[in-house]
Amino acid sequence: MKICRFNTDRLGLIEGDRVLDVSAALELIPATRWLGLAGDPLLVHLDALRPAIADLRATAASHALAEVTLHSPITRPTKIMAAPANYKLHVAQDAIQPGIDHGVHAKALEGVERPVDKYGLFLKASASIAGAAEGVQIVLPDRRTDHELELALVIGKPGRNIARADALQHVAGYTIGLDMTVRGAEERSYRKSPDSYTVLGPSLVTADEVDDPHALTMSLWVNGERRQHSSTGAMTVDIPDLIAFASRVYTLHPGDVILTGTPEGVGPVLPGDVVRVACERLGEMQFHVSEAR
Repeated sequence: MKICRFNTDRLGLIEGDRVLDVSAALELIPATRWLGLAGDPLLVHLDALRPAIADLRATAASHALAEVTLHSPITRPTKIMAAPANYKLHVAQDAIQPGIDHGVHAKALEGVERPVDKYGLFLKASASIAGAAEGVQIVLPDRRTDHELELALVIGKPGRNIARADALQHVAGYTIGLDMTVRGAEERSYRKSPDSYTVLGPSLVTADEVDDPHALTMSLWVNGERRQHSSTGAMTVDIPDLIAFASRVYTLHPGDVILTGTPEGVGPVLPGDVVRVACERLGEMQFHVSEAR
């Protein structure tokens, strides 16, 4: 299933170039007051929603995908975790650029084979999540903001101290992720957490539709110019290891997101730019860059 959130508050099922409105399935999500189960409501109740979505499919209203607004399919994760420098060519080609490295990053990565093992994961604010409809709003126009295309995995089954052999059983699905980044010497979490700096979409593709998450080709274009193009197979620390590593110190909850790192080709974006991203099996989306108000 390719499950999306469209037109602000509608639940959709993407099939080809159409979106089927299956919002009635949301009635299965119980109302909560102050306390509820930890995690994103869609993912907490996904097992109950999936058969309801399948039942609604035959009679669902259909919309052209090109005519709806797409928002992030994930709205309330307990945390967004991200892997630093997880593609070797990104480290070799991009981290030494003057506009990217500020006398800190390249030096810290010298001789480090698996940066995740040495530096761990960093956290991004959940409030940084946006979808294609919202796009990216540049918060510091006097500083450089870069695009970083990534495969994002979404946790479906909670767990702590998850064994590598069991890790993929905890994945609900995958989506395209943009880890937008203000360049500078500050901590990553500060520079990568402004509002709209985690773009997710166009949908949550359930894990059963992705045979091998380490064999997906993903690409990014800015104003029609291709800047990033790589395979997820080039990541240094793979998905089972990332999940096992994260769960040593965090309890993973449904809806939690792990950004798996970006390949080479990162570069700046400016207000007025149009960014298009695509990933095999996950689809594609386009969004605009503007200046924050």
